[in-house]
Amino acid sequence: MYIERTVENTIRKVSETFPVLLLTGPRQVGKTTLLERIASPERKKVSLDNPTLRALARSDPELFLQRYSPPVLIDEVQYAPGLFPYIKIIADQRKKCGDFWLTGSQMFRMMKDVTESLAGRVGVVPMLGLSSSEIDGRHPGPLTISDEELVARKNGAFPKTVTQVFERIFKGSMPRLYEMEIIDRELYYESYLDTYISRDIRDLDQVADESAFIRFIKIVAARTATNVNYETLAQETGVSSPTAKKWLSILVSCGVVALIEPFSNNVLKRVLKAPRMYMLDTGLAAHLMGWGSAAVLENSAMSGAFFETWVVSEVYKSYLNSGRRPPLYFYRDNNKKEIDLIIYADGVVHPLEIKKSTAPVQATKNFSALKPIAEEPTHEGGAVSYIKTAIGNGGVICMASDLIPVDRSNTLIPAWII
Repeated sequence: MYIERTVENTIRKVSETFPVLLLTGPRQVGKTTLLERIASPERKKVSLDNPTLRALARSDPELFLQRYSPPVLIDEVQYAPGLFPYIKIIADQRKKCGDFWLTGSQMFRMMKDVTESLAGRVGVVPMLGLSSSEIDGRHPGPLTISDEELVARKNGAFPKTVTQVFERIFKGSMPRLYEMEIIDRELYYESYLDTYISRDIRDLDQVADESAFIRFIKIVAARTATNVNYETLAQETGVSSPTAKKWLSILVSCGVVALIEPFSNNVLKRVLKAPRMYMLDTGLAAHLMGWGSAAVLENSAMSGAFFETWVVSEVYKSYLNSGRRPPLYFYRDNNKKEIDLIIYADGVVHPLEIKKSTAPVQATKNFSALKPIAEEPTHEGGAVSYIKTAIGNGGVICMASDLIPVDRSNTLIPAWII
């Protein structure tokens, strides 16, 4: 069973704009399946997972591209970066949009070659696992906190209990788990980790100790929805801080982890500078943590962190699927005032709290920490001391059964509508 992907429209637009489309993302999120489904019959398809074809692409890229001439879909193109200069030559000669569709799951190896060889000719589309809305058969745009948008999302959504939400959190976002219900989830994720290590990590100079790297991923999963502390990650893994920083950058580059940066403005003092990290597949995170069922996860001490991780990943996907960079931030200062998520779009800040409860109390109290950014700036020596920023509608993403106003500016937002 194929599940329609929201990112399809973005892919079509990029293909109509650039001669080269590069679809990136973690393994097994459905990149090749999607492109094969929307490709025209005349488009050739070739995968560099095939060792014979990979050898040809590496040894004689010109001959390879004569055999697989455009329009063509080249899967796992990171295995033959020598193709990129020849793709550039053909793209410049033909000047035809959509000639080359490329997929790659190793952005940390590939993007430097792409940007150097195909600058101005390639449109890059990142893709992650299924969003909750895609699983439900819905395709809303990026999350915005306007009354009209929230009502439209609610009217098209399927209400869920906290138990149903945690079943989805526990299962994760990998398409294969939804396309074939008989697949054993534990075996799937264990195989996924083996594949990830063997194919994407083993040949990297940055990862000399595979067992330590697996331990590192487990520690990151245990610390999802917390601020990054490289020294702590390094100590718990048994590696150096620079190594921990490299390894986290690898997880970010290949779409396993997202880093949300702190919101900053000159008028906001004592704001912490460290980013916050989130695992982008809660099913993988739950597997790494050893949770045996959705019920055990829901009742665990980490249920709140996993709920927040799931919400952030869903909001994050809603922007990526629409072809936009997620304008997401968080706030935390030295007084421990914290705002879980901030959407900063079109010059307006929208503060959001994320709570697992159905009726959170005083959840918006820390929004007042942002008030200074909306005040008129002072002028010191003729220079503006900071940029005045409007504060828009906010809310609390929680397990409320409906959209419920908290006050004139904030709303309880059911998590199942995002």
